[in-house]
Amino acid sequence: MRIAITAVLVAALAGLTGFAVLELGFLDTHDDGMLIACVAGAWALFALAFFALRRVKLRAAVVIILVGSALIGGAAMAGPPNTSTDSARYAWDGIVQSHGISPYKYVPVDDALASLRPDWLFPAATKGPSGEDECLQPRTHLTSSVPSHTALCTAINRSKVPTIYPPAGELYFAAVRLVTGPDPAYWPLQLTGLLLSLGVTVMLLLALRRRGMDPRWAALWAWCPLVASEGITNSHVDMLGAVLVLAATLLVSSGMRLRGGIALGAAIATKLIPVIAAPALLRKQPWKVIVAAIATFAVLYVPYVLATGIRVIGYLPGYLSEEGYDNGSRFTLLTLFLPKSATLPVAAVILAATAVIVWRTSDPVRPWLGQLVMIGTTLLVVSPRYPWYALMLIPFIALTGRWEWFSVPLALMVRQLIPNHSISQAAIALAVLCIVVAALCRTGPAGRARLLRPLRRMRT
Repeated sequence: MRIAITAVLVAALAGLTGFAVLELGFLDTHDDGMLIACVAGAWALFALAFFALRRVKLRAAVVIILVGSALIGGAAMAGPPNTSTDSARYAWDGIVQSHGISPYKYVPVDDALASLRPDWLFPAATKGPSGEDECLQPRTHLTSSVPSHTALCTAINRSKVPTIYPPAGELYFAAVRLVTGPDPAYWPLQLTGLLLSLGVTVMLLLALRRRGMDPRWAALWAWCPLVASEGITNSHVDMLGAVLVLAATLLVSSGMRLRGGIALGAAIATKLIPVIAAPALLRKQPWKVIVAAIATFAVLYVPYVLATGIRVIGYLPGYLSEEGYDNGSRFTLLTLFLPKSATLPVAAVILAATAVIVWRTSDPVRPWLGQLVMIGTTLLVVSPRYPWYALMLIPFIALTGRWEWFSVPLALMVRQLIPNHSISQAAIALAVLCIVVAALCRTGPAGRARLLRPLRRMRT
């Protein structure tokens, strides 16, 4: 009966995932309510399925975790991306590289690349009733080529700026297109996302079992709706970053620090933000991890620097400015208490202090809690608009069993689905409260008394 209940809940989660991908329009504002309802339903089924799994015998639980991971991931491939256009850029960067051209050299609408444009990424513009150019295909917008200013339709966002992605991510995009060629649309990256997701599931099952922990916790990754939607349906490269950060952590914790450093360097060269995973891995013989990570990062950049020089920086400075990190407007939680002009230095101090604490207190054999605190705190302080940044956090929720940290990706999802500043502030503040309350509950009576003593002194 327990197996059957768990299996039905997982199947229902897969069915709801497939429905959301197939039926909800791409960034269609008319479907916002339905999309929010589907997201809420998916997370509810996820919680119920995991609760039911806890009573299932271990061997059966492992089978259900693996089958469920494949079933939910397969359902997430039922349709094209539905809340992001990033995978269109990934595909284009891969196509460009398959012709021996650096992705940093030209912007996508440059006339020099006109012969490389597949129809599914650059459908032809049509004339509207008024004689103006327009795009009728879903997921596309009207732009123009440079320097000829010819009307173009494209599925690529920010098509007039260079790519933002570091070299490990670019090599990943190139490898996918080397196998599939330019014609397949979105499914190649979705399939690689599914394979990466299954790889993390297996890594977690093995790591939990070898370290004497309950392998059922791997379901927190395997069935997570965020992994299905953002790692597979929308195929975000953060999935590769999560795989490499987890690999680095497991290698370093097993004493293989040079190999762990190589994995960490590759993770940082995938999307830069995995650098926040470093402090928890530097407790013992840090020089091995640091040297290996820096060397790997540099080696991955060499061919692109030789091809395009300083242009490998891409659109990164413009992106940070666009997202409001240069003027402090993007630090949603901190703007509750501080003027925008003060948020950037305060955020830097908080993250630096967190990094030092994590470095000093992390267990070199079990650094997962340090990773959880460092990555989770960074996401709360920086508060990106995009929930897929939290993919890197989820493996460490599974390794620690600290389920309350799921409030972080949930808060970021609220921030994406309901783009209201006050609601975003409330969601992130609620996530902080949930984590603090859970921490107090975990410390026991003596620990709670120590933590609450300063507050009592303030009242007196």
